[in-house]
Amino acid sequence: MKDYDVIFIGSGHSCWHGALILKSLGKSVALVEKDLLGGTCTNYGCDAKILLDSPFELKEGLDRYQGIGLKQEAQLDWPALMAYKKQVIDFMQPAMEGLFSQFGFDLIRGAAVFKDAHTIEVAGETYSAKNFVIGTGQDYIPLDIPGKEYFHDSREFLSLEKIPDHVTFVGAGIISMEFASLCLSLGKGVDIITNTNATLEQYPLEYTSQIVEKMKAQGANFLFASSVKEIAKEEEGVYIVRTADGKEIKTNYVLAAVGRKANVEGMNLEGIGIKASARGIEVDSHMRTTVKNIYASGDVVDKRIPKLTPTAEFESNYIALDIALPINKKIKYPVVPNLVFTLPRIAQVGVSIKEANENPNLYRVEKVELGKTMSWLNKNQRNEHITYVFDKKKHLVGAAILSDDAGAYIDVLTLIINMKLGVRQLSKMIFAFPTQTYGLISSLIPLMLKK
Repeated sequence: MKDYDVIFIGSGHSCWHGALILKSLGKSVALVEKDLLGGTCTNYGCDAKILLDSPFELKEGLDRYQGIGLKQEAQLDWPALMAYKKQVIDFMQPAMEGLFSQFGFDLIRGAAVFKDAHTIEVAGETYSAKNFVIGTGQDYIPLDIPGKEYFHDSREFLSLEKIPDHVTFVGAGIISMEFASLCLSLGKGVDIITNTNATLEQYPLEYTSQIVEKMKAQGANFLFASSVKEIAKEEEGVYIVRTADGKEIKTNYVLAAVGRKANVEGMNLEGIGIKASARGIEVDSHMRTTVKNIYASGDVVDKRIPKLTPTAEFESNYIALDIALPINKKIKYPVVPNLVFTLPRIAQVGVSIKEANENPNLYRVEKVELGKTMSWLNKNQRNEHITYVFDKKKHLVGAAILSDDAGAYIDVLTLIINMKLGVRQLSKMIFAFPTQTYGLISSLIPLMLKK
């Protein structure tokens, strides 16, 4: 039986960043992986999505200049794009293996099962460690209905050689809305079924409703306050989706995206005293589970902080330092930006618009229609919009953005919020001109001064 200082169960961002810190501090480290090295984001999540999405974003931008500088419409070629995606993403496995070997990590292949608080079994072999870090992430939640075998998930969609002529999405969250945006840009038929009355409910309705209206104009059909009762196969590649209220949709592909559950099954967590559920593993303010030498990191954790790649990396780094250089300091998250890759993008950070509007005694909300005032600077994005939230000390504490460039904007605003930069600090800086960032800061400073 081989013994380590720390064994990480998982090899994604919630694990390997912390493993690298520990290795650099002289600790013996192993990573256990039963699937692809690098986890979801690297192989069939964020990286694959942005690689496939980028040409769609560029096409959106080019389309805005039709008749005012461009004469020929850009054409998207999904099969060629998928071939490029495979070329890049498939290389990640040997690349990650080489990287981990270079870092000095031991790789253990298989599914880990805890025997006790210091011992796991993987593929018939036992391994021990002073500490463990569980970073097994999440998986999609399948709907248990007749015809459930015809459902697909996001991992399968991101490997499609050809986008079917009609795609039905069950759920109206981030995955459905992002992938539906791609399908509509390719001229495909889209139905979106959700048991709620809105899409992307954690984002401002003012922005999500604009996305919905745009998608409707592109041909999308939304079935709100509806649920799927069954799926029947009519013929090869053709399915009938039946809803509980009697509607029928003929489609070529059905993607279920109604939520995700923590990957906690089969590890015998309950058997060794770790509290966990489909929501995730319970942790304390040091990311320790109810068994104190075992930590949890990333999407597998039951938490209110957004389950994103950057937060997983943040937690992984914190855990490594808490193990190697303990100073009894609780984890403290900065404000966390999050971004939806619809077309256009929606981003938000800090205090939400909803919370600010509900607490006018604490916050001031200011809206800026950048698309109407700076379309010459922002690549002709006439619907570009930003909402700022200020506290009573005139500090920026939150923001929401509708823009193709929301990602770049939100990172700048996140820095301003985290550093508590005010007018005095920003006025001492010089930004490149003419740029969208310059326009962003120019819109922000006068609002900071407003009484």
